[in-house]
Amino acid sequence: MNLRILGCSGGIGAGHRTTSFLVEHDILIDAGSGVGELTLAEMGEIRHIFVTHSHLDHVNFIPLLIDTIFSLVKKPVIVHGQAVTLKALQEHIFNWVIWPDFSKLPTPERPVLAFREMVPGQVVDIEGRMIEMIPVNHAVPAVGYRVSKGKKSFAYSGDTSSNDSLWAALNAHDRLDMLIVETAFPNVKEHLAGLAGHYCPKTFAADIVKLKHDTKIYLTHLMPGEEDRILAELSALVPGRSLHRLASGAYFQL
Repeated sequence: MNLRILGCSGGIGAGHRTTSFLVEHDILIDAGSGVGELTLAEMGEIRHIFVTHSHLDHVNFIPLLIDTIFSLVKKPVIVHGQAVTLKALQEHIFNWVIWPDFSKLPTPERPVLAFREMVPGQVVDIEGRMIEMIPVNHAVPAVGYRVSKGKKSFAYSGDTSSNDSLWAALNAHDRLDMLIVETAFPNVKEHLAGLAGHYCPKTFAADIVKLKHDTKIYLTHLMPGEEDRILAELSALVPGRSLHRLASGAYFQL
């Protein structure tokens, strides 16, 4: 199973793309501005998008992607997410005001975009890639995902702050090869992180003790300019863990 990091920043600027991960050639997890790293041919292969929540930095390239590959689509690109998240996309983006409703184009009978509801705990099988939705704790209803193929697996927290549900879901499995988890703010902004529903090193360190797996941990959604500080603070708090800063353009083979 291949994983390509298209974007993983908590903000924008030169060299910074917001969250989107490509699983093999046809599945996106979130669709922030990192989708812009794909070629037209690569975009044309996308069949599924699993969305963690409705915030713009995780969904803003869905409409642009669908518009770009409109003539290439033979079957609808399916957007998977919680009902509340899909409703937000339909009401606030694909509403004929912000963007055309591609779930009805070119015709309602044969659209280029479809929405498919998932519920926490559900597992979707995409040709042997098992994608499990896991509830987390954010400012809006949000989830993470655990993705497995054969014996290999990785998990992504999505945007979250302190919670028990992510760790319980991961501990329910015997194996975890890689964890991508957000830590958006440094400790000096702990109050802001709490209000926004994000981890800072202090709160993440308190939660990571709940994970029974000794796995590689990659930090994502770090605010631009704060990356080194966040990694240093967290490394000091959890010296026994394998911590790494996730980078756009990184490629993993599990």
